Amino acid sequence: MAMTKPEQAGLGDELFGTRLGEVRNGKAGPEKGQFIPPPDVRDSDERADALPEQEEFWRAPVRFGSVPVESTPLGWDRRRGFRKLYPQVMLPTQVVERVSFGHPELEPNRLFWGDNLHVMRQLPSESIDLIYIDPPFFSGKQYNVIFGDQNELRSFTDIWDGGMPGYLVWLNARLYEMKRLLRKSGTICVHLDWHASNYVKIEMDKLFGYQMFRNEIVWDYGAKATQHKGHFQRKHDVLLVYGRSEQSKFKPVLVEYSTATLRERDTRYNHADEDGPYRMTTRRAPDGSKYRAKVYLKEGVYATDVWRIPIINATSKERIGYPTQKPEALIQRVIEAFTEEGGIVADFFGGGGTTLVAAQRLGRRWIACDQSRVAVAITADRLANLVDQMALEQSGKSFTVPDFIVEHWGIYEAKRLSEAPQDQFRAFVLRAFGAVIEEHDEGIHGYKGAIPIWVGEPDQKKAVTAADVQAFANAVRKTLRYKQDNLRDGIMLAWAFRPDAVEAAERLRRLERTDLNFVRLDMIRIDSARFREHVSALSTQNADYENFLTFVQPPKMEVGFKRISSRSYKFDVSETLVLNPGAKIINVQWDFDYGKRFSSTPGYSFVRGSNKEPELQSEYEFPTNGKKRIACKVQDDMGGEGLWTAEIEVI
Repeated sequence: MAMTKPEQAGLGDELFGTRLGEVRNGKAGPEKGQFIPPPDVRDSDERADALPEQEEFWRAPVRFGSVPVESTPLGWDRRRGFRKLYPQVMLPTQVVERVSFGHPELEPNRLFWGDNLHVMRQLPSESIDLIYIDPPFFSGKQYNVIFGDQNELRSFTDIWDGGMPGYLVWLNARLYEMKRLLRKSGTICVHLDWHASNYVKIEMDKLFGYQMFRNEIVWDYGAKATQHKGHFQRKHDVLLVYGRSEQSKFKPVLVEYSTATLRERDTRYNHADEDGPYRMTTRRAPDGSKYRAKVYLKEGVYATDVWRIPIINATSKERIGYPTQKPEALIQRVIEAFTEEGGIVADFFGGGGTTLVAAQRLGRRWIACDQSRVAVAITADRLANLVDQMALEQSGKSFTVPDFIVEHWGIYEAKRLSEAPQDQFRAFVLRAFGAVIEEHDEGIHGYKGAIPIWVGEPDQKKAVTAADVQAFANAVRKTLRYKQDNLRDGIMLAWAFRPDAVEAAERLRRLERTDLNFVRLDMIRIDSARFREHVSALSTQNADYENFLTFVQPPKMEVGFKRISSRSYKFDVSETLVLNPGAKIINVQWDFDYGKRFSSTPGYSFVRGSNKEPELQSEYEFPTNGKKRIACKVQDDMGGEGLWTAEIEVI
């Protein structure tokens, strides 16, 4: 299916950072290695939607017997909304990869790694047509932690420690942002199971309004059941569907008669031949006589709110290896019902990327986020494979697919940052530090409040010198604040400071006792806890921000291989050195036909052994002899990712 051009897609001008048709350096959207600053977002009280007015018959009573009844969502503060528990954190995003499909002029789709609450807060209001999410089901910590990233483990702590109320507060804060992101014609679909669906519906009624409730779709996934003692086997999930307003779009979906549920089937179509199901009816001939005729069911039947779609089994071609993967047919039906071709689909619990795969196939634009670095890597790889497959299917026909970019929020690749151009590096550091860029005062790069800021070199090997310290001190003395307001402080931000630089700053400080020409310079390493104090200070009892604004290093790749038989080789990454303290390898991906971009070989993207640990050794039989380019990606549980490539002679 050919993808739509951006002017056909209905994509909001502001969603991806540039207006449609606006080109940066000859290409639309950010390039690999660029940093996207957070937008100017007004205070939550000014930009947030008020809670909806509920219909009188639904309005909650003040008390239920002797128990007070809360009419607002759990976690909601009447003055600050959900920002009381989850304060605003505005950090830039780091573009670590741009996966190209040959159309750089098109606005790229976006895939984020980071905390979805804070990513969503930096996206523009009313910019998305459909949000489908498959959040944790509150079915147990070990079940919901899928990929094993430390980031993933930490993020679930508040949920489980707070029980069901904690889970609902955590989810409510995110649902509130999703409501803001939906267009007036938009729809949200929340996928849950029996553990929490009833509780979540009550909260969504408060957030979206009872009158905006559209459907409770029952997904009967049809697996074989064995009777449990004490209750019937649980074999369905539910999808709670709410519209953003009365303008929310909906299009009925036709399903094949053979796959329709009994409730969906028109039982009159109780015959079938080579042309399909049919029913017999009485017709009148031109001469007035009656006769019996077949009426075929050619287009299918309309889907009801009970969907019978098989779960992904162990032998399915869709299966990529993790336990909560949903079938593409399920999400495809959701997308078809609530969006038009070219619409924007979002999934902020992206997992393995099934929503994006379905959206890509159906010609929709997309945006997604996940807190697991492994999930993002698997999703990016899966999308690259999909586009390659679609290109083969569309061979010889018009085929246009936008690129997509992978962006990090809150945890950044230090090596990539150190390779950035100096202007981009300085802009990133200033914004991450909570400062604003200054382009008028020579020798000063920005200000935090009234304090001048200076930023060192991107190269981690270039430490700040005494000459740098003296030059910055002189620049501070030339400012109006120094001359008029007697403000004599400055801050230097850099990867490292040489001993002579530290001594030079100390000499300037000692002048405070004897000379009015003193300047107090504070030296802060970019990768230190002091650099992120303004973020960690926002931590509350219910929000752990200590790990935001940290830097990770890629593993030092060491890959061995040996021939074990004709065209068969064994590859080993066990000697790879993980550079992030306390980290370990949690995923390995292999591409045995490496070309312009990494696209893992089927079955080599998320491989686990019997102990559910990643396989560090893999065997592969090449289809032919000759020179082969191969590649390997490794992710550790702190978020570091390394890439190794080689060319071997297969015999």
